Amino acid sequence: MNQDSLKQLLEQVKSGQVQVGEAVEKLKLLPYNDLGFAKIDCHRHLRQGFPEVVFGQGKTPEQIAQIMQKLSERDKNILATRVSPQAYAAIKGILPAAIYYPEARVVVANKEPCSPGQGKVLVITAGTSDIPVAEEAAITAETMGSKVERIYDVGVAGIHRLLDQQEKMQKANVLVVVAGMEGALASVVGGLVDKPVIAVPTSIGYGASFQGLAALLSMLNSCAAGVTVVNIDNGFGAGYTATLINRLAVREEE
Repeated sequence: MNQDSLKQLLEQVKSGQVQVGEAVEKLKLLPYNDLGFAKIDCHRHLRQGFPEVVFGQGKTPEQIAQIMQKLSERDKNILATRVSPQAYAAIKGILPAAIYYPEARVVVANKEPCSPGQGKVLVITAGTSDIPVAEEAAITAETMGSKVERIYDVGVAGIHRLLDQQEKMQKANVLVVVAGMEGALASVVGGLVDKPVIAVPTSIGYGASFQGLAALLSMLNSCAAGVTVVNIDNGFGAGYTATLINRLAVREEE
């Protein structure tokens, strides 16, 4: 139940359309809904402005589908990450309108899609191989209501490609920079803009990259001020945080 639904219920009680006992039954499950294998946080939208997001990795297709179904009963826009094609098939059987983004491994079930806000989130990748993680970030931000622009394959090996995009970079409220290998792109972008940069190390690279550890350490040791780092391959975390920053920036502008 989101804030609008809660207000509507209280108005219905006030007007006599809904009896107090009936309202109590509807509110009873607000803290969380216990499915046995999962306890769904029904207050998340009220506290944070967006429903609980389902992390699909490690869950069975049936578990993911049941959680998505319960969330959809109370919230308008549902997001699941790290979803396999098999899990999507189970979700689709329950929520026919659900959309799967295979590259990002993300499922979105939007009853009432959010309108893009005033500000912009810019998602940048070093290479084409980083796009799946970048798409997870971009789709997360879009689902939460951010306007998102993408610039892909502009890594430091051909830095002129990045420098050619500076006008777009300056117009964004927050930038998500996704890079594997040595992860240098985040520092370069951080040195070119006066906006927050969220760095996302990816597990892309040869042996000594240690599945993204080299990029993570490089980003954590960035000499550019204003660079914040999320975990390896955590596109979702970057997209979510970027939207929160974007919302604050838009409020300041207003």
